[in-house]
Amino acid sequence: MMNRATSLATLGGRLLAVTALSGMPLMFMAASTVERISALEGRRSELFDASEALVAETADGEDLSDEATEAISANTAEIAKLDKQIAALKSLLPKGQGRQTSPEARTEPTGDGRGARVPAQPRIDNSKHGFRNFGAFAIAVKDHVKNVVSDDVNKLRNAATTYGNEGTGTDGGFLVPPAFSMEIWQKLQAEENLLNRCTQLVTDGNSMMIPKDETTPWQTSGGVQVYWEGEAQAPTASKPAFEMGALRLAKLMALVPISEELLQDAAGLESWLRAKAPAKMAAKINTAIIAGTGVGQPLGIIPAYTAVGTSVVQVSKETSQPADTIWMLNIEKMYARMYASWRRNGVWLINQDLEPSLAGMAFQATGASSALPGTSAVPAYMPPGGLSNSPYGTLKGRPVISLEACAAIGDLGDIIFADLSQYWALTKAGGVQTDTSIHLYFDQALTAFRFIFRLNGQPAWSSTITRQNGSSNELSWAVALQAR
Repeated sequence: MMNRATSLATLGGRLLAVTALSGMPLMFMAASTVERISALEGRRSELFDASEALVAETADGEDLSDEATEAISANTAEIAKLDKQIAALKSLLPKGQGRQTSPEARTEPTGDGRGARVPAQPRIDNSKHGFRNFGAFAIAVKDHVKNVVSDDVNKLRNAATTYGNEGTGTDGGFLVPPAFSMEIWQKLQAEENLLNRCTQLVTDGNSMMIPKDETTPWQTSGGVQVYWEGEAQAPTASKPAFEMGALRLAKLMALVPISEELLQDAAGLESWLRAKAPAKMAAKINTAIIAGTGVGQPLGIIPAYTAVGTSVVQVSKETSQPADTIWMLNIEKMYARMYASWRRNGVWLINQDLEPSLAGMAFQATGASSALPGTSAVPAYMPPGGLSNSPYGTLKGRPVISLEACAAIGDLGDIIFADLSQYWALTKAGGVQTDTSIHLYFDQALTAFRFIFRLNGQPAWSSTITRQNGSSNELSWAVALQAR
């Protein structure tokens, strides 16, 4: 009886003969055979990977289980059958046709001089980030949890690298280069961001204790004191009075998954990430400085007014003042409640809806409540590019900055006059931290970019300033107008 290989060869000869007689192109038959060979080789590769996975699941020093041994034996037997079929089909191809898609077996000498066939390792697909298949990736995750060391576990542990490196496709996906991180930081420092106007403190740890002296120069008790003394009189001793301010870093974070398709489009990635992540961070920082609760985030100016021992002043609205309006008297009283030495750094923070009211605001040059013959009203607000020649409008000579973080018109916080150099902003050394990982959304073929900026902030002072002379109105570094 003819063996199977002889039968296939005979059948192949008959098919070639029939094809020649019928005029069917030999190329069509060759293409069909190549497709079958490719399918068989794919099945062979799957069986090989399955056997390797069973071996990898067994801890070092342990024997294979009976089930694993039977499965590997069955896979080996089926691989042998597939090898025979592949060889028979390849014999049908015209010389030079087809391509070698299965791993080449390499021959290594044995102790008796004969060559031993060693299965070659299958080629690794770079699109799988260094893993042969999902099963190999899952085993690496399991081994990582058990602290087992292997080549695949090393790939897994080295995948999520931090910024400061170039992209490493197979081991860790694409990384955020250092120039990208620095540009985000520069956008956070843009002039419209209030963080740039605060007193910035940098720490390598996670908190900072700040000694501060809240005594005024004219205070007659507590802290360092000076006295007029006569000749040969013993001076009165005094000592400093320090308080401690404490700040602990909070975390501002953005997680941005990016598809592999978008990663391949550099322009799309750049335009999306560089616009979205910095804009979101800048808006969060502005909102925290204006209205942060102080719980897991900075303490803002408006919540600081209601806190115990506040250092923020609130100016009352005028009698019978209509709702949602701003009067010149409001501006004058707010300006008068800021400590004079801090006015040179003061800025007006407003909701943009107040701009039409400011544009029509004016005062009388004579100081009279109504216009006198021969006098005219003087504009109080100078728009950008006007007499101030500034990128901002001005009130009382100080910049007016419109912010979305300010409250709606008529609410407390719609207009604030503040010297933000009297606001502490504690940041982590190194600025924005950037990381990336291919594993968080591995099944969706996404790379996760993570941005972390650790910071916190609060007013430098815990109380307002009591006047030496004059009215009982206290002074402050920040003044807000009452809700109307």
